[in-house]
Amino acid sequence: MNKDKLIGLVVWGSIIGISGFVMLFFSVHFGTSIAENWLIKQGGADTGYYNIIVKSSINNFLVGGGILFAFGLAINLIAYYKLQSIKDKSNLE
Repeated sequence: MNKDKLIGLVVWGSIIGISGFVMLFFSVHFGTSIAENWLIKQGGADTGYYNIIVKSSINNFLVGGGILFAFGLAINLIAYYKLQSIKDKSNLE
């Protein structure tokens, strides 16, 4: 891989990681918003059932955000390692 492709990979990894972090950090807001929209579409529901919808929506954002954050972090770590190895090879020559 050349240096330009690795830099592009770092950018994509950063975007994925940041979006995962935002999903983690704002999971309560996003999950509650989705549950409120569901409640409006239903026209009303039992409180216990609404709480289940809220908790499951929040958990969906937590899991999705955690996966995206970890994937973005892994991409960045691998690309950074490869960039350092390319720099080391160019310094030796």
